[in-house]
Amino acid sequence: MNRPIRPSRILVHLALILYTVIALGPILLILLNAFKTRRAIFADPLGFPDARTFTTIGFDQVFAKSDFGLYFLNSLTVTVVSLGLIVLIGAMAAWALTEYRFRGNTIIGLYLAIGIMVPIRLGSVSILRMMVELNLVNTLTALILVYVAQGLPLAVLILGEFIQQIPRELRDAARCDGVSEYRIFGSIILPLIQPAIATVAVFTMVPIWNDLWFPLILSPGDGKQTITLGVQQFIGQYVTDWNAVLASLTLAIAPILVLYLLFSRYLVRGLTAGAVK
Repeated sequence: MNRPIRPSRILVHLALILYTVIALGPILLILLNAFKTRRAIFADPLGFPDARTFTTIGFDQVFAKSDFGLYFLNSLTVTVVSLGLIVLIGAMAAWALTEYRFRGNTIIGLYLAIGIMVPIRLGSVSILRMMVELNLVNTLTALILVYVAQGLPLAVLILGEFIQQIPRELRDAARCDGVSEYRIFGSIILPLIQPAIATVAVFTMVPIWNDLWFPLILSPGDGKQTITLGVQQFIGQYVTDWNAVLASLTLAIAPILVLYLLFSRYLVRGLTAGAVK
């Protein structure tokens, strides 16, 4: 016998559908208009490109008037290196805070929690002053350091929760066999928290790739610009080349969409792990 669908469940699904439309709407709008003429973009922004309105002039201008390959490489380097350091350092810190009890353990956990609650952009002036003193302005290193500091608190929190769910008997059995702590961490802990690592990777990767604020103040020089900053050259005070802007945004969105599709299975597993014990 089929049970009646509760109104609250219908409302939840409607809310999720609405959120999906709001989240995917801008992406679909960019993809649709990236292949249309300027006149068609303003005449029918929601329409699909046809034989009369289809054009790739925006992509031609992006590759002809900008060093898009360099911008892409800079963004890829910053994102990959930052993500690798966040996952590695975050996993080690989460392992230390959950496995070992020492003086200051609670204080460190509270300090990391504050790092989640307080936006790092509030310290932009101090960060810029520090990077100037370290002679790191207009370098990718400055961006990597900031993004690692930005992503570590959340990474430690998520990975720590997953490590706590790993049965302690596994670690104790390995210690009884004479396995070192480094081997336990690398051979037992890391493989078991792969869904959590994928969750951290997705949540960390998107803000880093899409960030404009810190590239604008820390690496605005030629040769060090990221994709989001490089796109700004097509946006003028009086005239904006919308074909080039939409084309460059399409090229910038594509890697994120591909990586999200690749990690989506692990992301869902990571988000739902621990919900049912």
